[in-house]
Formats: sequence, C-alpha cells, structure tokens
Amino acid sequence: MEQLSLFDDRERTAPLASRLRPDTLDGYVGQKHLVGKGKILRRLIEEDQISSMIFWGPPGVGKTTLARIIAKQTRAEFVEFSAVNSGIREIKEVMAKAEENRKLGIRTLLFADEIHRFNKAQQDAFLPFVEAGSIILVGATTENPSFEINSALLSRCKVFILKALGEEDLKELLAYALRSPKGFGNMDIAIGGHHLSAIARFANGDARTALNTLEMAVLNGRMDEKAVLCVDEDILAQCMNRRSLLYDKNGEEHYNLISALHKSMRNSDPDAAVYWMCRMLDGGEDPLYIARRLVRFASEDVGMADSFALQVAVAAYQACHFLGVPECDVHLTHAVVYLSMAPKSNALYAACEECKEDIRKLPAEPVPLHICNAPTKLMKEMDYGKGYIYAHDTKEKLTRMQCLPDALNGRRYYRPEGQGQEDKVRKRLEDILAWRNGNDTDRSC
Repeated sequence: MEQLSLFDDRERTAPLASRLRPDTLDGYVGQKHLVGKGKILRRLIEEDQISSMIFWGPPGVGKTTLARIIAKQTRAEFVEFSAVNSGIREIKEVMAKAEENRKLGIRTLLFADEIHRFNKAQQDAFLPFVEAGSIILVGATTENPSFEINSALLSRCKVFILKALGEEDLKELLAYALRSPKGFGNMDIAIGGHHLSAIARFANGDARTALNTLEMAVLNGRMDEKAVLCVDEDILAQCMNRRSLLYDKNGEEHYNLISALHKSMRNSDPDAAVYWMCRMLDGGEDPLYIARRLVRFASEDVGMADSFALQVAVAAYQACHFLGVPECDVHLTHAVVYLSMAPKSNALYAACEECKEDIRKLPAEPVPLHICNAPTKLMKEMDYGKGYIYAHDTKEKLTRMQCLPDALNGRRYYRPEGQGQEDKVRKRLEDILAWRNGNDTDRSC
C-alpha cells in the first residue's frame, strides 16, 4: 500500500487562489456587467450557447476561472491549450479530432490561455476550424486583442472586456476565504476589517494578488495563548512591502503610461505627470527611455515658447546616463515638472508635419539659382548665385529674396503662437513679413 504524506493532499497544499476557484457563476466575484443576472454572457453560459470569444483584461480578474466555469457547464468536449507547450503539430492533431467530432454532432470548445503568446502560425492554424465551426475558440489575454491577435481570427470572435476588481469585490473575496472550508474556515484567525481593506487596496484589482497576500499574512501570523492566529500591522506591512503594479515594457500598458505622462505634461499638470513617470520607473522602465521622450516633448509641445526647455530635457538625459537608477529619479522629476509648467506651443511640430506632407505629395522642386553656390566658372556662367544678396551687407540685415521654390512661393509652415517667449518671435516674424511685402518689384520670401 502506498504511503501517504501531507504532500499528497493537493487540496490542502494548493495555493489559496487555486483552492477557492469557483465552479459556478454564483460563486464568481466581479464582472457583474458580463455575468450579472440577465447579462448576455451569463445567458450564453447558462444556455450553453457559447460562440468563439476572447476574454480581455488585466491579470487576476477571472478570465481563466470563467473559462473553467464554461468547461463545467458546456456539453461540448473541452480542450485546454497553452502557447508554451503547444506547437503546430499538437494544434493540428486536436483540430483533426474536433473535425471528426463535428461530423458526429459533437462540439469542441477549445480554451487558449494567454492567446497573445501564440505566434502567427499557431493562430493561423485555428482559423479554418473556427470558420468551419469545428471548434468554439475561447481565448484569454492580458494584451489588447487588436494588436496581438490576427485580424481574420479576431473578426470571428466576440471580445468581452473584463475589468479590474473593485475594492469591495476583493474584500468580499477575502472574507469568503476566511470563512470557507476550502480556505481558512477551519482556523481561528484574528484579522481586522481594516486589514482586509488594506490588502484589497494593495492588490490593485487583482484577486490572485489579494489572496496570495492574505495567505502569506496568515502563514506568518502569530499564535496567542488561546490558539488564535493573529495577523497584526507589522506582519501585514512585511507582506505588502512592494506592490507589483501592472506594467509591461513591451505591451500596451507601456504605451498607455507614456501617453499619460506626455498628455499630463501637455495639460500643465505636474502632479499627474510626476505620478505617471514614477509608475513607469516602478515598473522597471529604462530611465533613458523616459528622458528621450522628454527631449522630444521639449520641442514638440513647448518649442519656441521656452527654448530653455530643450536644454533642461537634454541635461536630464545626461544626468540619467551618468547616475542611472534610483538616483536619477529626481532629475527626471526636475525635467517633468519644468516641462509641465513651461508655456506650450506646438508650432514647431505643426511646421515640421506640414512641410513633410508637402514633400511627400509635391514634386521635388529645384533650388532657386540665386541661392545656389557657384564654386566654379561654369556654374557662374549658368547664373548660379546670380542676384544673391548677403543679408549682413544690408541695414536691416534682411533681403527680399525668394528662398522657396516657385511652386511654394509664399507658403508658410511656421506660425508662432503667443505663448511665452514665442510671442516675441511672433512679433518679430510679423515685422519681417510686413517689411518684405512692402516692395512688390523685388523677390519676396
């Protein structure tokens, strides 16, 4: 007879989050907009009318749990796939079996966890069978399906967006973990409601993080003389010493956060800008990447309104290069706050984009001969440089020469605004244009 040990009791030794995974929608926490009474996804599951779909949401919000609930309630054959250990050969074998089942009137429901990790060839292998109805595909992803899933496959799936769990949802889940026999219901645990609230806030919408934190706190609790396991502030503080905020340097959240930083600075909101910058650093972002974006911002959104902004941004980049993390965080903060509070003008950006558009659409115009160099006798004989006036030889330090090609004569790209130092530039340019337009007989720029 095989000898059993504590390690054979998988139900007891499995992580708390795994032990508490619900089997039915009644035990499912959160996502009321999808699985609340009368909601469309709940009706589809209860009536076993599932079609191909994608569950999209952050980690720990119940995507895999929802798929497992579907697996228990459907009359279809359920197959679970993982991108890590499933190649094209395995996919084709399952598809062949699914096609045989279809001919026998048996549906196959295929669950692809982390479907964004399947490469293009793997995703293409699903497509003809989804199209033919041989399989019902249910995928789960933390990444934006628009970017990570083939458009042909995505067009045949309904996307359901799962939201981060609210603090009340997480407190409900933690309270259930303390009273459920699958959790800590058989133990006498002293933990305050404010402690559960703290764990729920710390989890940041992630049920798995909340349950793992509670489990760690309980396992490290102190037993008092009455055999009550006590979880105090000190234990909880150690279990929550660092929150792992959602951030993927190669994923959508990376672009969401840099967008939030850029737009907060553009909106002259230094508090929001510093927050998003620190979120990126906390997630492990390269400070030089942030610094490069600040250099771009300095010209794109501040520009001539405060030309010193570019110097501040470049100096911040150099400081990050010299010091690295964590010391360079204050230099980035310096630049972020400066750029947030600087007067704003996108006139340089607009001029650049408008000019590039003309270059793309219009023929490549020749340089007017009078502003061409004439280093040789032949070029002088061909009128290269003829009529050129050296601006420094004039009283105004200006000329009325035409510098744009004939096809673009009079075209304006740079239109300075009235913000900060650019107001002086605007007035200066208006004076120059007025002077040049004062004599129609000469060439005008």
